[in-house]
Amino acid sequence: MTEASPWWTPDVHADRRPRLMLRNGIAAGLRDWFAAHDFVEVQTAALQVSPGNEAHLAAFATEAVGPDGARAPLYLHTSPEFACKKLLAAGETRIFSFGPVYRNRERGPLHHPEFTMLEWYRVGEAYESLMLDCAAFLALAATRTGATLFSFRGRDCDPFAEPERLTVADAFTRCSGIDLLATVAADGSTDRDALHAALTHAGLRTAPDDSWADLFSRVMVEKVEPFLGQGRATILCEYPVAEAALARPSQRDPRVAERFELYCCGVELANGFGELTDADEQRRRFVIEMDEKQRIYGERYPLDEDFLSALAIMPPASGIALGFDRLAMLATGAQKIEDVIWTPVAAS
Repeated sequence: MTEASPWWTPDVHADRRPRLMLRNGIAAGLRDWFAAHDFVEVQTAALQVSPGNEAHLAAFATEAVGPDGARAPLYLHTSPEFACKKLLAAGETRIFSFGPVYRNRERGPLHHPEFTMLEWYRVGEAYESLMLDCAAFLALAATRTGATLFSFRGRDCDPFAEPERLTVADAFTRCSGIDLLATVAADGSTDRDALHAALTHAGLRTAPDDSWADLFSRVMVEKVEPFLGQGRATILCEYPVAEAALARPSQRDPRVAERFELYCCGVELANGFGELTDADEQRRRFVIEMDEKQRIYGERYPLDEDFLSALAIMPPASGIALGFDRLAMLATGAQKIEDVIWTPVAAS
């Protein structure tokens, strides 16, 4: 069987180039938008002492070798988040980072080991402001490519329509009939057995060693995500505190956090937070995540103590990360992420 020609052969590149040029147009439009809204572009170091502390994120590890031969472990960042928040602590108020990030163990139509992340922050503004930004960026991308509709795997989304706002609890009820918040206590703690029983009643598969987080993810992947962002974009908000990551608890309901994700055509595009600035709480969450990582994968990443120190003086802010390549995919009609990456990483 003849292997497909690589991306750098002239005939293949000629077929790929129109989408790549449209990608460039979207990027230029986004930078123009940020400049018009008084944002400062920042370039953060890719090498970090910690790549992030989420249980299921896998990083690329390396090491720094000093002039004296001393060696120190480093990682390629999975997000510029820690560095950006240090800049907020330093006094920046509106910033964006637009550049490559690296995630190991990820490859497929929507995943690539090196991809472009657009991340931006607003000091002193509610996380709902980021939702408005997301709607503007969908329309901007479509305008730049001339698209009137985003389509992916048989699902369509109007990029110019106002996104629907849907809480995670309402999505669970709508898509699976499960009362999610009945399994979350007022202090944010979760009831694994109650959620397990709810999944069993709903006819979803379970395993004896499933944690509450495992069960939550199964409903999200199998029942909720495929139906998001159809017809118009979906802003899925108010995640349970146990799934808050770096988001602060909601003042309206302490069981949920100020976290939302943006979906189009069933594809997750962005993840936004009202940022947590409680360093002690953030440390506690990181330790829980790393304990889970140790349990599942047999490894853990160090904590960035500088980040935790900066968090203690960081002002209230909202921030969000958007997968730029996925946005370019939808806006150009591509069906896999490599179609909109200039130089894809060779498959192992």
